[in-house]
Amino acid sequence: MKSTISCLLFLVISGISLAQSKKMYIYLGDEHFKKLDYVNAVEQYKLALSDSVANSTLVYPYEIQVTNRKLTSKPKVEVDSTLKVTLEQYLHHQVAWCYYRMHDYPNAEKHLKSTADEKAYPHDSYYLAQSYMNNNKYDEAITKFEDYIRSPQADDELIHAAQVSMTGCHLAKEELHKTREISVKLADTAIFNKGTASFATMYFDKDQKLMFTSARAGGVILNEKQQSEYLCDLYWVELKEDSTWSQATNFGRPLNSAQNDGAGSFNNNNVIFYTRWSEEKRTEQNIYLARMINFKFFEAYKLDSSVNYPGYKSIQPYVSMDGRTLYFSSNRPGGLGGMDIWKIPIDSAGNTQGQPENLGALINSDQDEVTPFFHEVSSTLFFSSNGHGSMGGLDIFKSLYDRETQGFSVPANLGMPINSSKDDAYMMWDSRLSKGFFSSDREPCKGGSCYDIYEVVNEPIHIYLSGYSYNKETEEILPNTKLTFKDVRGVFPPYTIVTDSNGFYEKELNYGVELFIKAQKLNYFADATSVNTNQITQTTSITRDFYLKPIPQDEIEIEGIEYDFNSDKLRPASQAVLDKLFDFLELNNNISVEINSHTDARGKDIYNLDLSQRRAKSCVNYLVSKGIDPLRLIPKGYGETQPNQLYGPDKKPVLNAEGKPVLLTEAYIETLKVKAEREALHQKNRRTTFKVINQ
Repeated sequence: MKSTISCLLFLVISGISLAQSKKMYIYLGDEHFKKLDYVNAVEQYKLALSDSVANSTLVYPYEIQVTNRKLTSKPKVEVDSTLKVTLEQYLHHQVAWCYYRMHDYPNAEKHLKSTADEKAYPHDSYYLAQSYMNNNKYDEAITKFEDYIRSPQADDELIHAAQVSMTGCHLAKEELHKTREISVKLADTAIFNKGTASFATMYFDKDQKLMFTSARAGGVILNEKQQSEYLCDLYWVELKEDSTWSQATNFGRPLNSAQNDGAGSFNNNNVIFYTRWSEEKRTEQNIYLARMINFKFFEAYKLDSSVNYPGYKSIQPYVSMDGRTLYFSSNRPGGLGGMDIWKIPIDSAGNTQGQPENLGALINSDQDEVTPFFHEVSSTLFFSSNGHGSMGGLDIFKSLYDRETQGFSVPANLGMPINSSKDDAYMMWDSRLSKGFFSSDREPCKGGSCYDIYEVVNEPIHIYLSGYSYNKETEEILPNTKLTFKDVRGVFPPYTIVTDSNGFYEKELNYGVELFIKAQKLNYFADATSVNTNQITQTTSITRDFYLKPIPQDEIEIEGIEYDFNSDKLRPASQAVLDKLFDFLELNNNISVEINSHTDARGKDIYNLDLSQRRAKSCVNYLVSKGIDPLRLIPKGYGETQPNQLYGPDKKPVLNAEGKPVLLTEAYIETLKVKAEREALHQKNRRTTFKVINQ
């Protein structure tokens, strides 16, 4: 009997102890969860689920929480009284949330399946779909997103997010069947990817040096209790003569602190902007500025509230090539939701000017946009987002900036293999968009999410130019038209091609050139256009058609030529008109012309003939002074010997009863009774013209 009572007592005491230990595990887990310490929280929750789970307290670099994802249904630290859930369901839910926030999606999926299938938490099916998506299970994700959208308990914001994510799933399925010539490989593990996390490459001191962020042994720490392999520091490497990178060098104190420091950008004038994370408050991240002289840094300081809005995150600074604009990511008030990309003017010393500007709804969504990089040569903004239909987590997007309209184009997903089902961010390119770096947590690691640095060699960018040549007056095809391509910068000599029998041409152009293209054909005036391939960041087809006007047999009046009274001196207005004629002759450099001058019939014939010759000569002299070959110009004064024709409102010659053009002879002009009308016709006779005499 005593033995039986003892056993029962032991079981009761053991049960009480077990219940108390479970309660303590849940309490500790909730406390860690409140502090966003998901690594230790999940260990306590798992202990509450099973006593056999080993107790482990690990510390991971901040960057496993690189984004502040907008989550409408925030995880709860206590069981919601409106939900009827078991303790086991609560624990699975909390464990799932910890793994989800740690970006450990395989483990998140396992626990979310339990709560989603049992419908214990209404929104867990949405996050299960997201986990499927991040685990490359796109069909399962689409099905689960559809189930959530149909759910009567679905949240409106999450419905919208689900619809966007479904778009990303379908995009990913298409990308899986595409073949691209893009090469992506893990950067050298002995230099870049050494330690527990490496990310955020950026040029430092032009393109011969790179800075990046890494958590590895040998970093800056305050005391022996800290582990530098779990604290981020800024490092730099230099390109050697053999085209390999030197060993990574820590920037040291005082740029790096005993906290997490990283994601830096150089303004090309001895200033580095970077992010510093608080170890005590994980939600506190701000942008700091550090000045240096001869690679020696002064103490860094936090930027003011124009960038670091109190109580909100401001991270991942990027300075434009000219050093005048600071881009950064922040969830500050005035944004569109989650993290947004902002910009603010800065001076050469790195001081901010005025207030920041949100890049707007085309770039920013209601979720996260982070890691901005502006490619100056192509005027393209590269950034990462989970709100534009990504294929899972953060994807890298690009948006072309139009400098004339000062607006961005609709962002385009870079696709695979750059993007994956995991987080892909910190894209940067060289000036020619041929080589670059980005960061991704696509490879599994201890703790669920660790960024690595990847090198990328872009696929060849093919730029095709094509079009037709036409008769401008009849719009008929012009075959065998000569096209001359001239490099505006003078890097390579001009070259020519000829349109085919159908007036068609096609030519592949190089990236990063600015061309002036001229179309010429015998008996036609030339036409021209220009093409700039500097802003092209993907294979593109450009169309340029040419319209050539037939050369007339008659004179062409040069309207607006004026002289002083009884003088051959050109007025300033006449010089402006001749400047346009100069441009025309430069374009049509295959023709010779006769510059003709005419007077009215008043005055002596011989005087008028001499005056017109001198006036024609003045025009020729001016054009020669501008650079036209004098052999292409013949001055000819006709005095009053060639009266002009009378033209109607439709600019067509007026015909007499015999069907011949009416000439503005002195006899015809004198038939008019109104003096002002006679003067107007005399003025029409006082004209300057040109006529093509040779090609």
